[in-house]
This record gives sequence, structure tokens and C-alpha cells, in this order.
Amino acid sequence: MLNLFQAEWCPYSAAVRERLTELGIDFVARQVEPWPEQRAELAALVAEPSIPVLQTDDGQIFAGPEQIFAYLEGLPAGERAAEERGRYREHAGERRLELTNQVLERLAPLDS
Repeated sequence: MLNLFQAEWCPYSAAVRERLTELGIDFVARQVEPWPEQRAELAALVAEPSIPVLQTDDGQIFAGPEQIFAYLEGLPAGERAAEERGRYREHAGERRLELTNQVLERLAPLDS
């Protein structure tokens, strides 16, 4: 099982999640701390604890979107890859409107 060290707010993490979905690859999302200097677990794997980072089941590490996408390009497309990309495109307007932000802002405020 792949481990994706990521954060929901990170657009690069979102792009990797979308591509993994298109490829039909299950993964475990490992949430990281908000600031790089807080990411001790990730720093044990990579020199620069920036996200996203993908760890394969055999322990290979791909850090950053360029390395991750280069690795993923070598994998076969999932059966529904075109359909998944089409659905992604269909929801572009909602992403531009930041609907997730609107929903989250209606929730109780979090302590900072």
C-alpha cells in the first residue's frame, strides 16, 4: 500500500490524489503537520520535509510533485482513468468557488 504524506490544503497533494484515483491505486493518506519544521516523522524519510511525499510498499521515496508524477507515469492507467479525469474537469467550477472552504467556514471555529 502506498503512503502519501500530504495535507488537504496543499494543491500539489490534491493533484497527486487525483492522479492516484485516475490510476485506480489505493493509498493511505498520512496527514502532516502544517509547518515543515514540525514534521519530524517526514524528516526521518526525506532531507526536506516538504509535501507531498509518496512512499511505495517496497520503501521507495518520491519527494515533491515532479518525482511523484515521474514515478506514476510509469504505471498503467486505471480502467476508469478517462472517466475520472472527466469528472475532475466537471467540478472545476466548484473548486474555483472554493466550496470546501465555504463549507468549512460554516463549522465551529477551531482554536489557533
